[in-house]
Amino acid sequence: MYHMMLLRKCIQPLFLPKPSSLGSHRHFWGWLNAVFNKVDYERIKEIGPDRAASEWLLRCGAQVRYQGFDRWQNDYNGLPTGPLGKYKIQAIDATESCIMHQGFDYLDGLEHVEEIKLCKCIYIEDACLERISKIENVQKSLMRLEIISCGNVTDRGILSLNTLRKLEYLFLSDLPGLNDKVTTVESLKTEIPGLKVELDLE
Repeated sequence: MYHMMLLRKCIQPLFLPKPSSLGSHRHFWGWLNAVFNKVDYERIKEIGPDRAASEWLLRCGAQVRYQGFDRWQNDYNGLPTGPLGKYKIQAIDATESCIMHQGFDYLDGLEHVEEIKLCKCIYIEDACLERISKIENVQKSLMRLEIISCGNVTDRGILSLNTLRKLEYLFLSDLPGLNDKVTTVESLKTEIPGLKVELDLE
């Protein structure tokens, strides 16, 4: 795993493709990101859902904050060790990460996630939001959600969040895929009483 992290950090700056090879360059990184998002169910059983999800998120360039801690974890090799289940993910910041729909099974076992930030995530799409909205544990715990500059998100994805009954705050910014943002937001607020939605979509 350490070697894969080095590959991700080091090879991209060194690999400067000619214009004719840009297609294969994108294909390579798409393949590598898909590898990072492959779910290892045996690993989840072995080390627990929070540790396994932490490894997935950091592998993809995101960071996590654990319950009872102020510090964000963004170094894969610096993940804390300790008794199984000691560190519970409370917040996820996926800014500019490569998390994909395929990897969202890692979220199934998380019981304490209160905040998620999806910012400039090129692989985040409606299917990802729909997947989040169907995770029972997340439905019971998520209170804050930010979706920023995710060009593949549409009204359908935002409307699917209506199952997140604990959601208190939703921030939406720079989402060109939203065609009817006012109606979408008002519908969501009707479904989730008390939800505060902040829009910055112009």
